[in-house]
Amino acid sequence: MHSFIEAPTKQLSKDSVKVWLISETLLNILMFIILIGLFIADDFFAWYKWIEWVLIGLTILSIVGTVWSFFKAFLLYNHWRYDVNEEFLQLKSGALHEEHQLIPMTKIQSVSTHQGPLLRKYKLYTIKVSTIGSVHEIPALPEATALELRNQIATYAKVEEV
Repeated sequence: MHSFIEAPTKQLSKDSVKVWLISETLLNILMFIILIGLFIADDFFAWYKWIEWVLIGLTILSIVGTVWSFFKAFLLYNHWRYDVNEEFLQLKSGALHEEHQLIPMTKIQSVSTHQGPLLRKYKLYTIKVSTIGSVHEIPALPEATALELRNQIATYAKVEEV
């Protein structure tokens, strides 16, 4: 007997794009500061010429990675979906390589919410769902939605608070 399971439809918060862009920008700034420090050290210590070429190559790759990181934030937001019912937690993500996960409620061992400094600024939470073999995340949900979803998953999975 085969049953058709609807694709998940619930979307992440629009503020998730801002959080991801800020996070990527901070990481890229740190990476460029390190590269500048290496160029200064290369000039000061007169390292081998091939090291300068490696640093130039890393700089070019970093610039391409920086541009990609800004597109990635929008792609993540546009293609991330989730849904929950009494039987499954559904997660769907990926623009180029689409991944659709069905996590049976009977396999869920714990569910928790996490919030870093950037998420806290925008009142967002990440939900982490643990099964025997792995941990699944639903990133950047508004506070009310995240707490309600966490409690709903815990109820469906019969997770007891210890």
